Amino acid sequence: MNWLPLLPLLICFLIVMLNCLSWRYLYFQKIFHIVGTFLLLFSTGVLFFTVLQHGIIVTQVGSYPAPFGIVFVIDMLSAILLLITGIIGFCVGIYAVNDINVWRQKLGFYVAYWILLMGICGAFSTGDLFNLYVWFEVMLVSSFILMVLGNRKIQLDGTMKYVSLNLIATILMLLAIAMLYAMVGTLNMADLAAKLKNYPLPGTITSIVLLLAIAFSIKAALFPLYFWLPTSYHITSVTSSAIFAGMLTKVGVYALIRLMTLILPGSHYILSLLLFSAGLTMLTGVLGAASQYHFRRLLSFHIISQIGYMVMGLAIYTPMALAGAVFYIVHHIIVKTNLFLISGVCCQLGKSSDIRKLGGFYQKYPYLSLLFFIPAFSLAGVPPFSGFWGKLILLKSALISSHYVIAVVSLLVSLLTLYSMTKIWIQVFWKEQPSAYEVNTVSLSKSKSFSILLPIIVLALITLMIGFFPQPFFQVMLQASEQLLHPEWYIDAVLGERSL
Repeated sequence: MNWLPLLPLLICFLIVMLNCLSWRYLYFQKIFHIVGTFLLLFSTGVLFFTVLQHGIIVTQVGSYPAPFGIVFVIDMLSAILLLITGIIGFCVGIYAVNDINVWRQKLGFYVAYWILLMGICGAFSTGDLFNLYVWFEVMLVSSFILMVLGNRKIQLDGTMKYVSLNLIATILMLLAIAMLYAMVGTLNMADLAAKLKNYPLPGTITSIVLLLAIAFSIKAALFPLYFWLPTSYHITSVTSSAIFAGMLTKVGVYALIRLMTLILPGSHYILSLLLFSAGLTMLTGVLGAASQYHFRRLLSFHIISQIGYMVMGLAIYTPMALAGAVFYIVHHIIVKTNLFLISGVCCQLGKSSDIRKLGGFYQKYPYLSLLFFIPAFSLAGVPPFSGFWGKLILLKSALISSHYVIAVVSLLVSLLTLYSMTKIWIQVFWKEQPSAYEVNTVSLSKSKSFSILLPIIVLALITLMIGFFPQPFFQVMLQASEQLLHPEWYIDAVLGERSL
């Protein structure tokens, strides 16, 4: 069992190596890629059910005891996010087979894709703050490669903004890590949490943790640090933007959750700042989306808006709110990835990314209209879809804890989100295509339709399953919340007798 936390990482690394060895043979790269998506999904599923049955799993690499060696820790939060990574890696990976052209494949798409997945799995698995930085850098480098594949001017412009702001986050993170190590002599998160409990300079510790929170907020695209996201996610391939939209900002949110529940649990000052930032993130993101007509750019602004809901749950810091935050993360990853995949199909069929130039899809492609309706109105929080339950849990938590302002903001943002999704529905699916923009729409071949539509159908079914049967999912999220609010369980699992 101790080797299980390493399994997703080893699979990603193996696929990277196999694709590098078969660099000149795209046929074999494609086979390794497809097999890898199945293996990653299977391994993360096994890991999730093992944690569900046996509790927190810890692996000390090389048998060096913590805090001296490299440690991987899988609690319920990590297990949930790893399983979602496996699902998204599988669905987007299958979609990529017919979405990524041969030229981009030759430039190393499959290698960069699996390095990105390895970085995501590593970030969710590591129990060391410095290794968390390393996995962030792995994600940054691989996402940079995926973003510039295509060599268009707009791609280079958006990528430079993306990399510049993320490098600022990297510098802040490294600076905070160096100061923490200088003060307490460890970067193992469990050991760090144990030593910071009784540290004689709490104000200094709060300042350093705030520096880390700012770095993670840039990664998560929180207000006012989100400007890199809407300028970059719509410029690359649909496959790359879908995996970015689903996973990258959630790693930043995960790091914030780990920071505020383990390293400096319950800091009122930082949590208050996060709650204020969450409200502004929700508002500015949804207002940005309301003004957009580029399909993927509109969806990109909604990523920002929905991040606010997740951080809202963290900032309220009650068992129900944290469970709601985790529930909302899972819902959003699935829904947002699916919306980006659907946007790719619509823009390919209509030969435009401007929703004003599209139209008539309800009559031409009724199946695609249904597949869009499910995630779009789930994002808006329409019952009985998954987004409704996530928002209901967070709203109830806010009202119970007397956070009335953020509750009102969340309701207003839901209405504006519904407006944005309705705008897409009317422009793309309901109205007739404007005569000034009429083009000969294309059709998908049967073989291409299968690999393109299968991931969209799978994600839509998962959305429906969560929406119609929310109780068992919420119970798992409550279990994750309980572990987060008892950091001593995490510390004892990693350090054992050394935690005493």
